[in-house]
Amino acid sequence: MAPYKKHSRLSVIVKGSNIGDQTIIEAAELAAAYSKAKNSSNVPVDYTEVKYVKKPSGAKPGMVIYTTNKTVFVTPDISKAKRED
Repeated sequence: MAPYKKHSRLSVIVKGSNIGDQTIIEAAELAAAYSKAKNSSNVPVDYTEVKYVKKPSGAKPGMVIYTTNKTVFVTPDISKAKRED
């Protein structure tokens, strides 16, 4: 998941198969909460499968490009970062 191109990007990786819509929304809220758009509402967040994420050769650390993405619009929610034990 990556906050939309206008803001800094950060990635959230969700492992597993058959990931549901609720998991995508929660991961997007988490990504938005740690982005420069954290004080905004209705933040666009891109998501895609890891097989569509590539690191260009010679790119700076953390720089990736992706294709076949979809976008969800969320309000940042830092409470998603709290783990339940």
